[in-house]
Amino acid sequence: NILFLPFRRTSAVSMSAAIKQYISTKYDQHPDMFKTDLDTIDQVRSNAVNALEAHVSGVQKLTLYAAQLVWIGGKFPIDIGVDFTWYPALGFNTQNPESQNNLRFELANILYNLAALYSQLALSLNRSTSDGLRAACNYFCQAAGVIAHLKNTVIPDLRTTPPEDMDTMTLESIQQLLLAQAQECFWSKAVKDGLKDGLIAKLAAKVCDFYDQAAEYGTKSDIISTEWIHHMTAKHHHFAAAAQYRASRDCLDKQKYGEEVARLRDSLVCVNEALKESRWINKIVLADLNGLKARVSEDLKRAEKDNDVIYLIPVPPKSELKTLDRAGMATARVPQEVSDPYSALDGKGVFGQPLFARLVPYAVHVAVSIYDERKERLVNTTVIDELEGLTQRLRDLLQSLNLPGSLQALEKPLGLPPSLNTHAEEIRQQDGLHKLRRSIYEISKLKANDATMYQEGVGLLKTEAEDDNKARLKHGTERWNRQPSREAAKSLYTKVDEIDGYLKSAASSDDLVQNKLKECEGTIEVLGGSARDLESYVPNSKRTTMTPAVERAVDGLRSALSEVTRLEHRRKKRIQEVREKVKNDDINGAILAETARFEREYPMQKIEPAQFENLFDDRLELYNEDKDMVSQESEVQSQLTAKVKEANAAFKAARLGDSSTKEREQALQKLENAYFKYKEIVSNLNTGRKFYNDLANIVTRFTDDCRTFAYQRRVEAGQMETDLSTALSNLNLNIQDQKERHNLRSHYPPHQQPVPPTQQQQPQPSQQPQPQQYTPQPMAAPTPTRAPQQPEPGIWDPNQGIKFGGAPPPGASAAQQRQQINGNMHHPAYPNANPRGGGQWDVSQGLRFG
Repeated sequence: NILFLPFRRTSAVSMSAAIKQYISTKYDQHPDMFKTDLDTIDQVRSNAVNALEAHVSGVQKLTLYAAQLVWIGGKFPIDIGVDFTWYPALGFNTQNPESQNNLRFELANILYNLAALYSQLALSLNRSTSDGLRAACNYFCQAAGVIAHLKNTVIPDLRTTPPEDMDTMTLESIQQLLLAQAQECFWSKAVKDGLKDGLIAKLAAKVCDFYDQAAEYGTKSDIISTEWIHHMTAKHHHFAAAAQYRASRDCLDKQKYGEEVARLRDSLVCVNEALKESRWINKIVLADLNGLKARVSEDLKRAEKDNDVIYLIPVPPKSELKTLDRAGMATARVPQEVSDPYSALDGKGVFGQPLFARLVPYAVHVAVSIYDERKERLVNTTVIDELEGLTQRLRDLLQSLNLPGSLQALEKPLGLPPSLNTHAEEIRQQDGLHKLRRSIYEISKLKANDATMYQEGVGLLKTEAEDDNKARLKHGTERWNRQPSREAAKSLYTKVDEIDGYLKSAASSDDLVQNKLKECEGTIEVLGGSARDLESYVPNSKRTTMTPAVERAVDGLRSALSEVTRLEHRRKKRIQEVREKVKNDDINGAILAETARFEREYPMQKIEPAQFENLFDDRLELYNEDKDMVSQESEVQSQLTAKVKEANAAFKAARLGDSSTKEREQALQKLENAYFKYKEIVSNLNTGRKFYNDLANIVTRFTDDCRTFAYQRRVEAGQMETDLSTALSNLNLNIQDQKERHNLRSHYPPHQQPVPPTQQQQPQPSQQPQPQQYTPQPMAAPTPTRAPQQPEPGIWDPNQGIKFGGAPPPGASAAQQRQQINGNMHHPAYPNANPRGGGQWDVSQGLRFG
């Protein structure tokens, strides 16, 4: 008369291979450092998934593996790269496995098997002794605790759709069933120990509540079988009757004869309600109900006769009976190894050292990456870009003033200025125009490869969406009820728009660079050519005699331009220093120290990158001085700009009307501008190459994710096609099961908690919380069972066995009839069940069949 959870089964997988691959690609540490741990994790899993017998040794195997899964969940992401395959244990799809690349999915299945093992251990005990009942109650409470932990902690953090037999209603029904059976064991122990009837009634009333809740949640689950629901319903009414029966005996002791009769009548009503489930419950439960009915009927007949003849106490109606108090002794107890696995993995606990303890947690690597990205962005946007922007504005100013070309043409009317020769030699060594064209070609290839990979991923998504729409049109939205493609892969479709935006923005930047090159291509070719070509490009001018005023203006302008040159060199040096500072800013040590502090102070808390935000903020303050330096540079440039403008104005005023060097000035200035434009294009191309290389990584991950998503959707679609075919073939049985389940649900009106008949008028505040409203989904029908046939009189039915002793004679006394009834009872609920003869066959009684 006890139900147990069956085990979920799985197939063998190699976790070590996936973990080794992940360590080698994502971590700085070599996988060979963890060879022992890699071998151990496979062995621990094998021991856990093969613990499929009701033996106490399986508890440690399962809890050890569960604890290690929780531990390595802080070291690796949940999608480590292992497809864990598990077969459901309940419902009608137990032959259809489900696979997920999810460590928490694996943990959920292991914890479910742990709860199943506890329930089977309880079933394997000898419950005819007080010690056996106490141990069984403890096992059932632990099983309920594991289910509660699975429902409240693991499933909400699954990040994927939970298995169909781990939905909220199913787990809630299982938890209440396990608590009901734990409470029933305690009640049986109280009966066996001969406790007072009043206390036994309170214990039975709580058993009734648990079974009632289990049946109600079961009707709202598509997984709990109707056989289990009928069993729980029968048990609910059975213990409502047993509670009233024990309360009536307590009333008899307290000489409340009228209330005794009322409670016995209600007990008989409850037991008759339970017997309505006789077609679906097993023989042991049915025998218990028949024995209880016989006992209640006998006591009711005696109580009514005594009250009518002797006591004459008014019998109160059912509505006036006081609601029975509850004595709840069963609670969901989560084993410490499950609720606090870290305490068992501290090296001193029962499980020893945790695996991969020397591996830096995954969150630490993420935190380092976040800091490095934030540091680079801060320095580039607030320091380097600002300094380079100031320099570019200064160059634009010089270009607008035709400097230094006008000064060079006057100072050196013949030949080439030294600075121009230096610039030309630099471009020649770098292969000048050929380098730019080669870089543009290489970048175009990178761009084409990125676009091809991107289009491949988009094509996979498009094909998958078309296949999904065709299947939805074929089967209809009610049957093909999975999420549409855009909802199932929101992140991928968002990434499609992001990458498309990146490519369009990059194409615009590429066009801008191409235009820059076209504007100055000829001049750059001259700078990269021979010295003779360069000299031919710059015309000579007549040597002129400079007046003292012109000499003073030239000296002032030369001094200002020298300051500009020094300012540019200083900025280049400072930019290089800042870049070196960023390169040497290694936060690994600080994050590891902070991680160690977190693990010491909060051992139960998972390490997350967000926990290092304060450390990031403190660390980034190191660059405040560099941001202040930018402000200082801006002020210096403002003063220098004014000085250059003033010196240039004086220079022009001194040479007013002198146009002898105009052509030379223009040529020199054009070459100077081309040099800086060349440097700018080189910088742009380097930035573009880095951008497309980084984009290649993003697009590769995007395409891989699209390929994985499309494959999973194909597998899921194939499974759904198979399920729909099976559902159609079993349509008639499914309709019959749904009708039966609907009839069961009609017993539980919405927003009303079912209670035993005598408890409907005064619901107790200690009742279990109302289950959340849940819309059931269609389910396959169970295998139909044949209704038992009544044997013909005088013919022996093997299903009923052989009973020793004849039937009581027609004129037998009530005591003789009670003796005959008690001779067939086996349940501790009914006192005085002591058949005469100690169960030995009396030859004189003969044999009776049926």
